[in-house]
Amino acid sequence: MDEVLHRIDNGVAWITLNRPEAMNAVTWDQRERVIALLADASADPAVRAVVLTATGKGFCAGADLRGSPGAPAGERVAGDVARMIRLGAQRLITAVLDCEKPVLAAVNGTAAGIGAHLALACDLVIAAEPARFIEVFVRRGLVPDGGGAYLLPRLVGPQKAKELMFFGDAVPAVEAERLGLVNRVVPVGELEATAREWAERLAQGPTRALAMTKQLVNASLDGDRAAALAAEATAQEINMTTADANEGVASFVERRTPKYLGR
Repeated sequence: MDEVLHRIDNGVAWITLNRPEAMNAVTWDQRERVIALLADASADPAVRAVVLTATGKGFCAGADLRGSPGAPAGERVAGDVARMIRLGAQRLITAVLDCEKPVLAAVNGTAAGIGAHLALACDLVIAAEPARFIEVFVRRGLVPDGGGAYLLPRLVGPQKAKELMFFGDAVPAVEAERLGLVNRVVPVGELEATAREWAERLAQGPTRALAMTKQLVNASLDGDRAAALAAEATAQEINMTTADANEGVASFVERRTPKYLGR
């Protein structure tokens, strides 16, 4: 059985975690496959948006470390754990953040630990009503990894982020939407159709402009105002060399609907 399903449909790459019996706890092999597929999506002009989702009742229950390479716990030396995190969970989250195409999470069920961070790293999040988001690390006596302490404060502010991480309580989908973790909550039977509608709208858009918009927004909280404005001006300068930008302006002047090609 393929543990990561992949297809391209109408300009959208669908990446689906497929270990429903384990609530899609992500293995080393799955992680590497998802990272590779996101890199492929960035480079493939036929892909103009990405959907991350999963089969079964769980989106991702966290990391499944049983099959991960590395020294046994009793043989670890200083630096082993940090290296494992850098090369593992952090690479996965970074692959989502750095993908040059919009990435939409269709969260079908529980998203816990690195699974929650995988969803929250996406550009847009649609959740089915049964979905829950859990900062499970504290329940295991662990520090949040996979970029959690970077992502959460940017979405909900530092005080709420600490509450979620200190207590590890499950956040139902409706509450996650209220907090700003989720863009929209839908009945479970409507999740795929809604994700497809949003993703195909993105796939029909000006792909390079979306890529640069994503980059600007992601970087906006990491620098000062002058750096953000300089980056914005540079991005617009580069974007105006694309065919889609010229088409957008021409369609406005000609009073017609633009036809973007992703170039």
